[in-house]
Amino acid sequence: MSAEIKILLNELKTLNADLYGKDFLLTWEKSDAELRAVLAIAELLKGIHAKNIPLDMFKTGLAVSNFRDNSTRTRFSFASACNLLGLAVQDLDEGKSQIAHGETVRETANMISFLTEAIGIRDDMFIGKGHTYMKEVAEALDDGFKQGVLNQRPAVVNLQCDLDHPTQSMSDLLFIKNHFGGFDMLKGKKIAMTWAYSPSYGKPLSVPQGVICLMTRFGMNVELAYPEGYDLLPETIEVAKKNAQDSGGSFNVSNSMKSAFKNADIVYPKSWAPYKVMERRTALLEDGDHPGLKELEKECLAQNARHTDWECDEAKMKLSKDGRGLYLHCLPADITDVSCKQGEVSAKVFEKYRIGTYKEAGYKPFVIAAMIAACTKKHPAKVIETLYTSGLKRVL
Repeated sequence: MSAEIKILLNELKTLNADLYGKDFLLTWEKSDAELRAVLAIAELLKGIHAKNIPLDMFKTGLAVSNFRDNSTRTRFSFASACNLLGLAVQDLDEGKSQIAHGETVRETANMISFLTEAIGIRDDMFIGKGHTYMKEVAEALDDGFKQGVLNQRPAVVNLQCDLDHPTQSMSDLLFIKNHFGGFDMLKGKKIAMTWAYSPSYGKPLSVPQGVICLMTRFGMNVELAYPEGYDLLPETIEVAKKNAQDSGGSFNVSNSMKSAFKNADIVYPKSWAPYKVMERRTALLEDGDHPGLKELEKECLAQNARHTDWECDEAKMKLSKDGRGLYLHCLPADITDVSCKQGEVSAKVFEKYRIGTYKEAGYKPFVIAAMIAACTKKHPAKVIETLYTSGLKRVL
């Protein structure tokens, strides 16, 4: 057994974490031990997979993929995570299901779960809707399992909602942990979570919200920066403040991208829509007000256009710690003169850090697999150790 695998297994065994039979919806609902356990499992799975050892801890079972918004990285990460664990993946296409005929959430949740071990849901576009929907699915599964409808209670994993994007922020965290040499090295590090210009509108708030709420858990100095009017949901700001106070880190809000970048160890420039705009958009969509939606888009694009200087370029990167701050992005980034005429990041800056952002994204399949394993296995360390020491090879 390699020293690294042994250390991670011992850490996992000693953590006072119990996620069995639970869901993974919001990072701020989880204890420090539970977060550490998921991160340790993710590192174990990544390391063992690299050693060509199979990790199919489920010999049968289904994973249901319910994407109510478009996705590339998270969709494929969920599929590959489930396949890694031995689960078959089935997409829930709501347009091809009886949902279109009025089937209730309670009924759908049970009908897709007879032999299902995990349900991944992305529902991120509507303020006040996504997280609520996930909780409704979870409550229906609780009832189905209690009443004997289901042999097992599937774990629900949040693949992005209106509040949080836990699989993304946890992947970001593992990437920077390994970049800086350990969780202990993150305390006191400054991360700038900033708005950045985009030629589109309506981007979800869950990435910046997830970042400020998770990084403050680890004693980091988090500065959130955005132009006036681009506020995040107030409840997530309060979570970040409390986390910073509890961890010994700090949390500040400014309206200056340059201020946020100054002496930052990490920068995370990412566009999002103001939460008040997303509230208006949700109401217009519910009313089927298409002219209103077009007018809102026109208004928001004009508002964005007033802030084209909020671009991550070489000059701003020089403001970061020693001029060599780490650039992060959840992808896809709006790259100036590449994917758009003017966007979030200059082509030179993005190309310099491109491989890093790909590696950052590469943690996501293992984070998702770790969430599923932690929520469905009573003793995940024992299960993983048994697979590791089996002597089997994934590819002969």
